[in-house]
Amino acid sequence: MSEDVIDELHRRGLIAQSTDESVLRAHLAEGPIAYYCGFDPTAPSLHVGHLVQLMPLRALQRGGHQPVVLVGGATGLIGDPRPTAERQLNDPAIVAGWVDSIRRQLAPFLELPAERDGLKGPIYVDNLEWTAKLSAVDFLRDLGKHFRVSKMLAKEAVSARLNSEAGISYTEFSYQILQANDFLELFRRHDVTLQTGGSDQWGNLTAGIDLVRRVEGAGVHALSTPLVTKSDGTKMGKSEGGSVWLDPSLTSPYAFFQFWLNADDADARTWLPLFSERPADELEALIAESIERPAARTAQRALAEELTVLVHGAAQLEQAEAAGRALFGRDDLGTLGADTLSAALQEAGSVTVDGDVPSVAALLQQTGLVGSLSEARRTVREGGAYVNNQRVTDADAVPGDGAWLAGGWLVLRRGKRSIAGVRRTV
Repeated sequence: MSEDVIDELHRRGLIAQSTDESVLRAHLAEGPIAYYCGFDPTAPSLHVGHLVQLMPLRALQRGGHQPVVLVGGATGLIGDPRPTAERQLNDPAIVAGWVDSIRRQLAPFLELPAERDGLKGPIYVDNLEWTAKLSAVDFLRDLGKHFRVSKMLAKEAVSARLNSEAGISYTEFSYQILQANDFLELFRRHDVTLQTGGSDQWGNLTAGIDLVRRVEGAGVHALSTPLVTKSDGTKMGKSEGGSVWLDPSLTSPYAFFQFWLNADDADARTWLPLFSERPADELEALIAESIERPAARTAQRALAEELTVLVHGAAQLEQAEAAGRALFGRDDLGTLGADTLSAALQEAGSVTVDGDVPSVAALLQQTGLVGSLSEARRTVREGGAYVNNQRVTDADAVPGDGAWLAGGWLVLRRGKRSIAGVRRTV
């Protein structure tokens, strides 16, 4: 017997809260339902933190249910209140472009399984379609009358802002009404009876349930996913360079792969059930191996491989793995394409040279692999300096034309793990 979808989500730690679970289970068991999750276009791309929202969508789809994906062209113009400060309102044309790019970005997560396994493909909606038609009078009479200010004030982000110097505008305060109306509209249009979202959205999710009950007299459901953080308490999805985006033009597939590969051991073991769709026994074995042999980074590699394929495809995983092997001397650097080499070396750190090429010693210093020319010479003398994985024996040697790789790159390495790139401009 296949695993019940609610049991799967619990096993993987993907349910933080839900409406009456026994009723929800019975509702799902009655037959295929329509369910939805919304994504606001507050940037041109989703980031890795959004993956936790995609996992319940995929699990419910595998259970035979109908996914409805909302990209909020209207709510993206307003912005859900943050606890700290007012959001900057973006130009409508910019938001419309982000709606299109995020919709394209979401497609592979739900369309490929539908084509492969005969599951229900996603229905895409934009809440600007119905929200833009609302007049101010309609908004206040038909929607606003169903909301109690005392309940809206209880939302954590709203409460925090009210008690701050920044305060909160009516624009952001009204966001909850707009999101609740989305649930009502999707119930009417597509018979949607379940909404999923992050635990920080729980107040908005339950507001939608209440609005559907008040207006249509129907019972609908919600479940939320947990807030995913690192073991040090910081937000998951951030690297030293900023957010880890799903768009390859903002975060390269190599950098995406490395984000998961370099995760802390405790984080990798926590994240593995959340983000991996492997069977339970396989996940248990990977976590056990990770505890017994942490240096092997089993959990990290499993996450990096599975998620890079999911987000960027198998070919990009091959390039990311090839780059890692080649940079550290296990494969030929000449096999790497210019884009992969560029992404890998920019991630590692690089410098650009224009005009005459400096000596190897000078390049080691310029890239920060050593602190001084004397240290560079000592590193070469001790056999710890490499150019394109070839040990350097002369600190004063200047890399010739034949040394430069695809895209005009040179790979410098100190010891086994310290890498930097040098790019020559033409």
